[in-house]
Amino acid sequence: MTTILQINSAARSQGATSTLLLNELTGKLQQSNPGARVVVRNLQADPLPHLDDAILGAFFTPGDQRTPEQAAISGRSEALIAELQAADIVVIGAPMYNFGISSQLKTYFDFIARAGISFQYTADGAEGFVTGKKVFVVTARGGTYLGTPEDVHTTYLRTFLGFLGMRDVNFIYAEGLAMGPEAANAALAGARAAIAAA
Repeated sequence: MTTILQINSAARSQGATSTLLLNELTGKLQQSNPGARVVVRNLQADPLPHLDDAILGAFFTPGDQRTPEQAAISGRSEALIAELQAADIVVIGAPMYNFGISSQLKTYFDFIARAGISFQYTADGAEGFVTGKKVFVVTARGGTYLGTPEDVHTTYLRTFLGFLGMRDVNFIYAEGLAMGPEAANAALAGARAAIAAA
């Protein structure tokens, strides 16, 4: 059975364009994969804490030396990694905020990037362990940045996902959403055409 992991990372709990399009993409993928199991990770409804001394201490303390509090922190991280590893298809809603990803998605990334668990460093560089996934990233943007030097958002996402081993990454863009009704309608139409082709 195919497992689809949907990761919602919009800061808004209601009305986020990226979440709307992400839901539509997941629905399309379910049609293409009859019987698929869908797991939704909603980072706004179930937020993760930002990195701090306690979290870093838990991550870098050997398992047999962790306090109960550290074991709980590390266990939460390892459960998220296991959830990701169990997925065949990963769909990520990643709206652009001030040229970057949401803080919700950044904390998720911080919890799934674990040396020795989701990647390792070798003499030849980093080796990611999260392999064999087809990944879709749906992003909503107020302006138009694709193909420009300002699109550090796409570069960061592709780099991070590739670092963990996810290299089959497909982006679906809705750009120009804040540039007037005509531009917004065109952006949605373009994104939906890409979803239909997914």
